[in-house]
Amino acid sequence: MNDIKVHVVDYGRKYFQMRYVDPLTGRQRTRSTRVRRREAERVAAKWEHDLREGRYKELSKISWAEFRDRYEQEALAAKAPATAVKVSGTFNAVERILQAERLAAITSDQISRFQKQLRDEGLAESTIASHLRHLKAALRWAARKKLLTEVPDIDIHGGHQMKGRPITTEEFERMLAKVPAVVGNDGVESWECLLRGLWWSGLRLGEALNLSWTDDRLLCVDFSGRRPMFRIQAAAHKSRKGCILPMAPEFAEFLRNIPEAERSDFVFNPRSRRLSGNRPRVDTISKKITQIGRLAGIKVSEREKQGVSKVKYASAHDIRRAFGLRWANLVMPPVLQQLMRHGSISTTIEFYVGRNAEAAADVLWDAVGNTSGNTCPSAAPPPDPGSTQGTDATGVGEWGRQDSNLEPTDYESAALTD
Repeated sequence: MNDIKVHVVDYGRKYFQMRYVDPLTGRQRTRSTRVRRREAERVAAKWEHDLREGRYKELSKISWAEFRDRYEQEALAAKAPATAVKVSGTFNAVERILQAERLAAITSDQISRFQKQLRDEGLAESTIASHLRHLKAALRWAARKKLLTEVPDIDIHGGHQMKGRPITTEEFERMLAKVPAVVGNDGVESWECLLRGLWWSGLRLGEALNLSWTDDRLLCVDFSGRRPMFRIQAAAHKSRKGCILPMAPEFAEFLRNIPEAERSDFVFNPRSRRLSGNRPRVDTISKKITQIGRLAGIKVSEREKQGVSKVKYASAHDIRRAFGLRWANLVMPPVLQQLMRHGSISTTIEFYVGRNAEAAADVLWDAVGNTSGNTCPSAAPPPDPGSTQGTDATGVGEWGRQDSNLEPTDYESAALTD
């Protein structure tokens, strides 16, 4: 690019123009100096210097509408449907607030204005952060496709927070008691089966409703190996990757208690009041479970939105959160990551590991046989790793025993609210 030469020309316009011939394409490039003759030579010299040094990046001329169409057709096609819906919501918000005609108009300043407007509208910080993450991913894709010269700076704060919290055993039992009031007496058994399955499995609601006894095209139970497993095809996994993942012992026992004569088609079949023979849709089932949580009076978060207090009641995902918190105290993070089917271990660590400080402290004090105070324990130190002290006949020991049918433990979760 060292052979670029910028010339100042007069096209009879208000400002002088400057132009050069691109040595790679042979095409002539022109832009305005935006100054009168006296300053035009200086502006042209600076542009020539920036071009030769490779610092100048021409603004993208692609429209926002063209970019959105390409991104939805090319990038979102391989994503989960739920992701496409969320991205569409983000793009709609960008269009409503920024009203940008060109992709290049989405600058750092405009994104800051977008973030401020969302906050002024009373959106939760987690929702704002979600919008920004989707927007950032889209703009990075545009830069890779040469539709954008550079990705604007996007500051994301406070996004990784639970929107709800893990519910306790007592709260879960209250939910079970309210099932008849929401689904009717005829559907009680099938809905209780679904709720208990969510409690013991940690499955997302969509995963649970796709779980099959025999059909391995999406998500199915696999009892063929040494341990019960989940077999997940790419289309059913949030990460869009097929895999085999471990199943919690409690859920395996839950499944074994289902008579073999009933082990066909889907594992969970919540009945509709209409008795039409069709399974209710996922969003319908989700709303029913939240309605059960509301009738049970289980608030999992409460915040102000535009001066109005907004309460979130227990949902299917809060049951999953309870599963994650129970197992966080029993297994190492990599194992918990597989149990929760998280795409990244950072998600597991951020949301579940180390959040229950009191429980962790109890484990530490129990390990040295002193839970009564803050002084250095005078009792014997913890068993040496090479000794047999504190172990049973299996060699597991009271510090590491994990019974296959552990009862759920109540965990105080006030610290987990948003």
